[in-house]
Amino acid sequence: MRARFGHCGLSWQVPPAASNASANEIFVSYSSENYNDTGSSREAPSLATKDSSVAQFFQIHPETPQARLISQAVDIIQRGGIVAYPTDSAYALGCHIGDKTAIDRIRAMRQLDKHHNFTLMCRDLSEIATYARVDNQVFRLLKAHTPGPYTFILEGTAEVPRRLRHPKRKTIGLRVPDNPIALALLEALNEPLMSSTLLLPGDEYPLTDPYDIRDLLEHQVELIIDGGYCGLEPTTVVDLTEGTPELIRQGKGDFSTLLTD
Repeated sequence: MRARFGHCGLSWQVPPAASNASANEIFVSYSSENYNDTGSSREAPSLATKDSSVAQFFQIHPETPQARLISQAVDIIQRGGIVAYPTDSAYALGCHIGDKTAIDRIRAMRQLDKHHNFTLMCRDLSEIATYARVDNQVFRLLKAHTPGPYTFILEGTAEVPRRLRHPKRKTIGLRVPDNPIALALLEALNEPLMSSTLLLPGDEYPLTDPYDIRDLLEHQVELIIDGGYCGLEPTTVVDLTEGTPELIRQGKGDFSTLLTD
């Protein structure tokens, strides 16, 4: 039995008998008093053997993420794994910021060319300032609109790996998600997550149901996080390299609010 609530909302599944439970799935239960993970997970296999394994599937509370599952997710990321995870706009694919192999796998999965700009998912404004050049005017604008469904294009600093910057403009997209699961991952990771919207080739909209994601990608990623249904709109992309906001892509965030600040 499954139940779903709202936008990136609550979900749970009543687990089968322990003898029938998959080693790759974490089951959680919900009651009016608490929401705790009730299943157990085996140690994930070495990611070098990924070709013969399937993704782990964590059901994480959308408002109070379980610390144990967040810690396990971070371990998978740090060992080179790709994670499908919820944000405040749509589901995304994420990997370690310095992992070229994982980045190349995401490019292949989404059929992206070498000029596609990835986004650095940051936990707060101070982390953005580490990876981008931010003057006082831009800082005030970012402070008023983070966290939120915006991706800001800024001039990257030397902290950004060269392969993640625009090859000519040396810019990078950064954002702070307004989603407890994503923020918990970033806090535990203690650095940005390289991220890309989970939009597969030929699809008009991003995948929104974690069970559909599992059906399609369980042999292509190491972890799928079920945080409930997410939306279909990507972030609003705003270029701030010249100081004045320039709309690149209208998405979930209201661009007009950036012009009034």
